[in-house]
Amino acid sequence: MAAPLGPDLWIRELHKGIVGLYFKVERTLFSGTSPYQRIDIYETAGHGKMLFNDGIIMLSERDEFIYHEMIAHVPLFVHPAPRQVLIIGGGDGGTVREVMKHPVVERVVLVEIDKMVVDACRKYFPSLTCGLDDPRLEIRYEDGVRYVSDVSETFDVVIVDSTDPIGPAEPLFGRTFYEHVSRALNPEGILVTQAESAFYDPELQQPMLIHQRPFFERLHLYLYSNLTYPGALWGFGYASKGLCPIRDLDPGRVTAANISSRYYNAGIHRAAFMLPTFVTKELGPILDPVPDMSS
Repeated sequence: MAAPLGPDLWIRELHKGIVGLYFKVERTLFSGTSPYQRIDIYETAGHGKMLFNDGIIMLSERDEFIYHEMIAHVPLFVHPAPRQVLIIGGGDGGTVREVMKHPVVERVVLVEIDKMVVDACRKYFPSLTCGLDDPRLEIRYEDGVRYVSDVSETFDVVIVDSTDPIGPAEPLFGRTFYEHVSRALNPEGILVTQAESAFYDPELQQPMLIHQRPFFERLHLYLYSNLTYPGALWGFGYASKGLCPIRDLDPGRVTAANISSRYYNAGIHRAAFMLPTFVTKELGPILDPVPDMSS
């Protein structure tokens, strides 16, 4: 949970009762409780504005670009023609911002359950929400699990930009949800999911991947570093109907696209799938091997 500490105002996130992250607060910008969660936005010393949902860090202005670039550009540069994109969650707008940098994208559907998140971020995080008024975007305020169970259209890329698997986000990590996502993907479709901490959450990563396995030909995990999530090394799940995140990446296409980025590039893309030994020991039996591209 988030709480002020000491004579100065600090905010903290306690993770699993064994580690805490602390940030010095200069002022509180917003606090509200929606039907789904408590939302707090703080101006902090050193990390800019920060968003917390139910006391859990969602983002900081200082490092949000890493998360949003890696969740968006990896699948969009692997897919040969990602015209139709579905984003579930991501009401802060950061993932939409990155997706909209790709001219090939014709339509984006953002399904966010909590309108308060979008409204608060529009006011306090204009650098994230700048893509929300793009005419290619449709925003739907509804349950993402229900949306994919009922949707009749199909997408090239589905991005699940979710919070931790608690509360309203818990069903986004379930087998039935992944079955419905697979049905909503085109034959070359790609699913990318927020996949928690490589250090602290293998017991969450394992069932997520196991639930995806029956519906996707390829399963991978890729990693990225940040400042404001516990352990600083977090993952995304990559699942596809067949496209390989390494073999089907054309580095020349990344260079030619000239996408403005501060973290993502073709080298980072390929390196992110080269997992540390401790991760492969935990998850290797579930994942597909990364192809050797050295020859």
